[in-house]
Amino acid sequence: MKGVAAKLWAAVVGVPNGPVGPVRSADEWCTSSGVFPAFASPPSSNHFHHSTTTTLHLRHRRAAPLPSPPPPPAMAAAAIHQFAECITCHAWSPDHSMIAFCPNNNEVHIYKFFTDKWEKLHVLSKHDQIVSGIDWKNKFAVGSGAKSVCICYYEQDNNWWISKVVRKKHESSVTSVAWHPNNILLATTSTDGKCRVLSTFIKGVDTRGSQASTSTDWKFGEQIAQLDLSSMWAFGVRWSPSGKTLAYAGHNSMIYFIDDVETSPAAQNLALRDLPLRDILFLSERTVIGVGFDCNPMIFSADETGLWSFVRYLDERKVTTSTSRASQLSEALGKLYGQSKQVASSDTVEPSKPRGGVHENCITCIVPLRKGNDSIVKRFSTSGLDGKIVVWDSENHIDIKK
Repeated sequence: MKGVAAKLWAAVVGVPNGPVGPVRSADEWCTSSGVFPAFASPPSSNHFHHSTTTTLHLRHRRAAPLPSPPPPPAMAAAAIHQFAECITCHAWSPDHSMIAFCPNNNEVHIYKFFTDKWEKLHVLSKHDQIVSGIDWKNKFAVGSGAKSVCICYYEQDNNWWISKVVRKKHESSVTSVAWHPNNILLATTSTDGKCRVLSTFIKGVDTRGSQASTSTDWKFGEQIAQLDLSSMWAFGVRWSPSGKTLAYAGHNSMIYFIDDVETSPAAQNLALRDLPLRDILFLSERTVIGVGFDCNPMIFSADETGLWSFVRYLDERKVTTSTSRASQLSEALGKLYGQSKQVASSDTVEPSKPRGGVHENCITCIVPLRKGNDSIVKRFSTSGLDGKIVVWDSENHIDIKK
């Protein structure tokens, strides 16, 4: 009976006889051009409300999808490092000589590379709940399920990390943290669906430079703005290279882009057909990479008018005839089903695409690794629930809009 059903399905969708070809493994995709040697360790467990009166201008527009370019000539993954069984988030030090990650618990492990191997330097375990967000610039920010954010800085004299805690600002677990380019403003997302912008100015550590603008006039831990755009959990907040645009993802498969948070905020939302994102990264002012439950990085781009849309998956596989026709059928069914649903005017409808690649489970974190002279991210790394940290080369695989 199964054989008859298979032949009937083949006649309907036009599946060719014979196998569709082997699937390449993660090791085959990986090249030897990684910037860090492979490392293996034993398994381990990882609206707008403004302080001043501000009007929020929300653009309601239908985002038209960009035409998909041809697949890249080769896989963009450059190196894979197996640090733990499961990694919630990770961050690199400013000089990329150290890496910090959370092995899905309340600890932050800091490793440093010596000659030919990684060695553990510190284990930060001040949080009593799971650590869910890390960002590392001149200061070290850690968000957790304890509804708090720790701001850490290194004290050279004592060779130790000092931390200050931002409390009573979050109503639920902090899911991600992101430093503004001035290293004073910190954006956070939470499972209460809100995105907040906080001041983290520390006397003696931060300087009152021109880049900081009015940020140094705020006290440590003071809330500057609150965004309540998502109706569900919020994840993956990130600033653009200039700091003019703030973006974060919602668990309702939405991405929110907010311009000029401190002055005249204007927001744009982009709805996805696919699974929700967990984290995002600006490669440039007009190019964004999103990662999440699809286990495959997604590329988004903004046109000359500032309208954002989905472009393609980064790790695209060759689509066979059977997969293509099955996708067309799935897309038709999806459109038929969508007619009975109320869709926001800014929603983008995208056809289903094949998933799969280096990561074997949800990608939870993406961070920049190397930037060019024009402040465009040339390399970045991702980590996920499969315990892998993967280094990606974007220079020859992504058409980055400046």
